[in-house]
Amino acid sequence: MEEWADIRRLYLAENVPIKEIARRLGLARNTVREAVRSCEPPRYVRPARSSAVDAVEPAIRELLHAHPRMPATVIAERIGWDRGITILKERVHELRPAYLPPDPAGRTMYRPGELAQWDLWFPAVDIPIGPERTARFPVIVGVAGYSRTILARMIPSRESHDLLSGHLACLVDLGRVPRKGVYDNEGAIGRWRGGKPTFTSGFSAAGALGMGGILCKPGDPESKGVVERANQYLETSFLPGRTFASMADFNAQLAEWLVRANNRHHRIIECRPSDRIAEDRAAMMALPPVLPDMAFRATTRLGRDHWVRVLGSDYSVHPRAIGRRVDIRADLTEVVVTCAGEIVARHERSLVAHRVVTDPAHDAARDAMRARRAVIKPIETDVEIRDLGSYDEIFGVAL
Repeated sequence: MEEWADIRRLYLAENVPIKEIARRLGLARNTVREAVRSCEPPRYVRPARSSAVDAVEPAIRELLHAHPRMPATVIAERIGWDRGITILKERVHELRPAYLPPDPAGRTMYRPGELAQWDLWFPAVDIPIGPERTARFPVIVGVAGYSRTILARMIPSRESHDLLSGHLACLVDLGRVPRKGVYDNEGAIGRWRGGKPTFTSGFSAAGALGMGGILCKPGDPESKGVVERANQYLETSFLPGRTFASMADFNAQLAEWLVRANNRHHRIIECRPSDRIAEDRAAMMALPPVLPDMAFRATTRLGRDHWVRVLGSDYSVHPRAIGRRVDIRADLTEVVVTCAGEIVARHERSLVAHRVVTDPAHDAARDAMRARRAVIKPIETDVEIRDLGSYDEIFGVAL
């Protein structure tokens, strides 16, 4: 390589004669002439060696012509191959494309109001949840297929009640309901079982919205590439350089940013999502007059220890409900306890597990009830004590 470069430099740049170049470099003049004529540096090319597969290649081609997808192991059996399978597989892999039928790719087209894709995004950001404590939470992300409008909201967990509540909140922000949603195998939504998609009871309960569902098959992320790209866009454009004081602060900043994001020029649709959203909404279904309640619910009898455990934390209840059945409802932001339709507790939902949340009013009511009980004294009155001999006279017992 270096000699070839020196020969061309001496001959082309310095006009040194071939005979002189040969003398300086100690090379034959024909070697110098060949280097001058060559436009590419010399390289060593190993001569091709014959392979044992060459002898059976016609038989391989014949089998592939009849059965283009026949496995290499079956081909080896049919042609009586008794040598290493690796070299045969390599040759079959090389020959097979020539016999496969054409497989053109289609372009996915979205009609207005038809589909929306949904996924969970897990941002690598620490959200403060208490004194010197932080945690990371998922974000449910949806993208309307036709307009490419992005919807998103951070939720406390991946549990069914939280995910579906966040899902419903995104639809309320959209103002309409797409005819179908596309999901992957998220446990709170559904899974493929026995070769069939099966939705959870929680998702089925949201049927009041009228929205159908499509579950992607496992290992098929391309089926919801629109929302996957939205996740990446959030990761690279929304998250960098931001800090958050709470989950509510995260959602507030996200909502403000989504307004700008949905007004940007989208390269795929060659316009802004906001230019298409009106047509997209017009083709969607209306929200029902009464929205389905996706919150966590439970019923229990309140004991003397007037706290109830909800989603890993304990919340105080007014002690007047002790001994009675209470209904518990926990949504994305608060926990409400009712007794016979009357609210006996309302707390902000704790994002910290194993925490005891107490309302000072409940403590004061408990102390007042204990004080009243302490001052109650038994009633003192005279009670006649009957002579036991009178019973002997009544029953005629002679002693």
